[in-house]
Amino acid sequence: MPTVLHETADQVLSITLNRPETLNALTPDQREEIIHLLSKASATPDIRAVVITGTGRGFCAGADLRGAATTAERTAGDVARTLRTGAQRLIAAVLDCEKPVIASVNGTAAGLGAHLALACDLVLAAESAKFIEVFVRRGLIPDGGGAYLLPRLIGPQRAKELMFFGDALTATQAEHLGLVNRVIPDTDLSHTTQSWAERLATAPTRALALTKQLVNTSLDTDRATAFAAEAAAQEINMTTADAREGIRSFVERRKATYEGR
Repeated sequence: MPTVLHETADQVLSITLNRPETLNALTPDQREEIIHLLSKASATPDIRAVVITGTGRGFCAGADLRGAATTAERTAGDVARTLRTGAQRLIAAVLDCEKPVIASVNGTAAGLGAHLALACDLVLAAESAKFIEVFVRRGLIPDGGGAYLLPRLIGPQRAKELMFFGDALTATQAEHLGLVNRVIPDTDLSHTTQSWAERLATAPTRALALTKQLVNTSLDTDRATAFAAEAAAQEINMTTADAREGIRSFVERRKATYEGR
């Protein structure tokens, strides 16, 4: 069986990690395939939303470290280069995808797997899901953009608490902290995810892409830069067919029909 399953239906691309025996620990080949699929989604008009999930009891247990040469001599720069071209590229691919991305967290999300979920635009979690900043348990520091993502989601003190202690968060605890949009009964997760994805797939796609870009860059810019970016995004969006349809439907007092253009 492929270790990454993917299909497109109703303009929604579903990406499923498929190594349940390892709680979907991520191999380099899987990482590269996900990056490729996200890039393709951005460039494909008929894909208007993306879902990332896993099979079995795990969403993603992080990078698969089995067989890693932990005691081998390293050349200076090797580790940084591996991170830049590996885990950081994966997280950037999610953040930069021009289509909205939903994490459907069906089980344990640990390490890089937690950051993969938190980089998504929306996070739905099964009641049985857990989120673990597992790095400190292995004497490691967070990778995959964790020290960038977490403080922006929950503030620096809470982020340090999770990263310093490495305790597992239940889905409900993650929701209370603001890491999760909704906690869903395990049996309803797939249905709720599909419902959210279908709503996104019928929304004004370019407007969502520009909104995502504005929000993702907002905490890294000053007010003047953010306002200028907003004005530029508005200028671009007003050239789209969906913006014209939205205004026309308002004037005509009817529901808008968006085609993602």
